[in-house]
Amino acid sequence: MAAIQIQDVSKSYNLNRKESVLALKGINLAVADGEFVALLGPSGCGKSTLLHLVAALDEPSNGSILIDGNPPAVLRNQHRLGIAFQDHALLPWLTVMANLALPFKIAGRPVDTSRLKHLINLVGLQGFEQARPSQLSGGMRQRAAIARSLCLEPALLLLDEPFGALDAVTRRRMNIELQRIWQERKLTTLMVTHSVDEALFLADRVAVMSGRPGSIIQIVDVPFERPRPRSEEFHKLADDLTALLEP
Repeated sequence: MAAIQIQDVSKSYNLNRKESVLALKGINLAVADGEFVALLGPSGCGKSTLLHLVAALDEPSNGSILIDGNPPAVLRNQHRLGIAFQDHALLPWLTVMANLALPFKIAGRPVDTSRLKHLINLVGLQGFEQARPSQLSGGMRQRAAIARSLCLEPALLLLDEPFGALDAVTRRRMNIELQRIWQERKLTTLMVTHSVDEALFLADRVAVMSGRPGSIIQIVDVPFERPRPRSEEFHKLADDLTALLEP
């Protein structure tokens, strides 16, 4: 059984009593255990909407989503979903260590200090345990957000444009960091991105989505070993994917 099984999922929203908008139409996608899949598509195609459905932050209008054979709400209630968004959502009045302790407190579990120290080391924030978000760079805040998403050892990691607000150089560095972090655990991961380069650098497969209503128009296997060289073949595949995104 696939870790994530999305079958014939559609999602519509009511604008008013007479009008509605169809955001997603007929989405089918299976993600294997330990696989990294990127959702790639133009703005407004429903990538984040689909991620929110997998995260049990919303429900599909039609179709079904199962994670390890259960509805997403089961994993959410078990605190087995790790989520990181473009907005790091760190509480500004708390230190890095205190922000990372929040998932334990929300889940009603004792704070595992050794786990927090391991994650801080994993994301390269040693020495900043007592820093507040305002004292960190954008990339460091996103590292803290990713560490927080891993605190409870989730079964599934969901990333919604986690580096979209960063400058190009920092974003590339964070791609390298995320690749390193992912290789240590090989956690089942579904990531939304607008960046073709980012999708190819990080993912095992790339699901390319059409404009609204979003549907998957092609799934591309990424043939490169990790760590990924940005070779001539890499750039050729990036050009091919970019062409798929053109209207």
